[in-house]
Amino acid sequence: MAKHFPDQKLMANMTAKMLLELGAVRFADQRPFTFTSGLASPVYVDCKRVISYPSLRGTLLDFLLATIDRDIGRNSFDVVAGGESAGIPFAAWIAAKLSLPMVFVRKSPRGLGPQASIEGDLEPGARVLLVEDLTTDGASKLQFCKALRRAGAQVDHAVVLFFYNIYKDTLAHLDDNGLRLHWLADWWAVLEAAQEMDAFARDDLENLENFLHAPLEWSGEHGGATRIGTA
Repeated sequence: MAKHFPDQKLMANMTAKMLLELGAVRFADQRPFTFTSGLASPVYVDCKRVISYPSLRGTLLDFLLATIDRDIGRNSFDVVAGGESAGIPFAAWIAAKLSLPMVFVRKSPRGLGPQASIEGDLEPGARVLLVEDLTTDGASKLQFCKALRRAGAQVDHAVVLFFYNIYKDTLAHLDDNGLRLHWLADWWAVLEAAQEMDAFARDDLENLENFLHAPLEWSGEHGGATRIGTA
């Protein structure tokens, strides 16, 4: 008998509403947010707030596990890896749910050798699932992925709670580097949920929608980078 999973669109809508209820979606007051990539944005999602709310956290973990089962298969990997630092708690909870070993990946290596960026025991050839809280343009996911591969791991999939899903060619670039991304919600789901909930002022929603349709142009107009990979 085929296994049935929760509807993907429903999970995206519920995830977006939970992030809004937690106050995880923030609008910049005066100056825009600027990411490490140099991109400017009028909005920011703080997924780290999830760790302080056990009930909602449990629901989101169930959604992540359903996404893993549907899109990857829990028998497709041997180890769960969290990216420093926000990905670590989510990776730990998923590893515990699946009774699998866990490691975490540092942003910068400590010491020398192929495992200088890895904390925990990682056997060469291990199939690793990379877990993070969110993805903007995918750059940090590839950095973590390269560190895991240098240590001898096989990394084909990454899962996150939130994906910006507004920067052109992000998914294609990840795919070209052998990494497939899976996520619960994106900015389009948040926009829809915010409109349903009447969560923000009309001007804020209009500004958000303008940004989502032309994020690089918005960034350039507000002092940020105008393309991926530049500051």
